[in-house]
Amino acid sequence: MKSWFKVAYQTVKVFVLFTGCTILFYYGIMWLNEEYQDYHRYDEPNGAAVKVVSSGNDTDSTWFDRLILFYLNGE
Repeated sequence: MKSWFKVAYQTVKVFVLFTGCTILFYYGIMWLNEEYQDYHRYDEPNGAAVKVVSSGNDTDSTWFDRLILFYLNGE
């Protein structure tokens, strides 16, 4: 009978530890979500930023040139 209480006590300890870690993880994820909720990644940059991507008005390239570019660069 004593071993049954020991097993039940160990089971309750593991359950409480698991529940506590789960709650801690949940609130940690919620804190990260609140931290980055208003973070605007796609705003236009300020200062001396340089535009990297062209506007796409390359009318002199043919479909074959674009296909070769796709095969070479994967874009």
